[in-house]
Amino acid sequence: MKLLVSPINVDESIQALEGGADIIDVKNPKEGSLGANFPRVISDIKKAINGKAPLSAAIGDMDFKPGTASLAALGATVAGVDYVKIGLFGVRTKDEARELLEEVVHAVKDYREETYVVAAAYADYERVGAVSPYELPAIGKDVGLDVVMVDTGIKDGKTCFDFMGVDGLTEFVELSHDAGLQCALAGSITFENIPLLKRMSPDIVGVRGVVCGGDRNNNIKQELVERFRHELID
Repeated sequence: MKLLVSPINVDESIQALEGGADIIDVKNPKEGSLGANFPRVISDIKKAINGKAPLSAAIGDMDFKPGTASLAALGATVAGVDYVKIGLFGVRTKDEARELLEEVVHAVKDYREETYVVAAAYADYERVGAVSPYELPAIGKDVGLDVVMVDTGIKDGKTCFDFMGVDGLTEFVELSHDAGLQCALAGSITFENIPLLKRMSPDIVGVRGVVCGGDRNNNIKQELVERFRHELID
């Protein structure tokens, strides 16, 4: 499994990198679960990590706005990231998800085919009114996604396990792999969740809050990244 850590600035990106993160994922928690950061911040972090790890960028918890989403995805691709990650927060149906993601994939792949496109659905999809994560693998296969992901839309301390359970998350991993896609799990994951994650074997585990000492609004700490990665791969 690869460990994806989500810094908001250069200092945090260095802490994540030196702690052993496999993927540096730029985001802005002030704008939501997958809040988009500024192009200048992505550029600064890209220079700071200097190719020592793949760079990812979240482009937002999107409503059903395929034009907005595809333009944001292209912007992140032009900025030079290796992974473009979009959340389907305001996307309500399978048809909406398919239409939006098809345009996002076109925008990214037409510019740089090797860039990975990641789409995230939400474990708490019922309370936010978003499309179900269980629909995402089949849609992703159809439109050419590379990675499908589960996160939590509302950050109130509840984890992806609280909403989908071990069986539901395991099913999501299996559906993703059956569709030929990589699978990522995130959503207020804790150290206590690591044994379950190791049993389910997603390709990527995404964290922020746990490596900030439990509060995603604090700073990422290198020693917590080191501890999480050690326990994840041990």
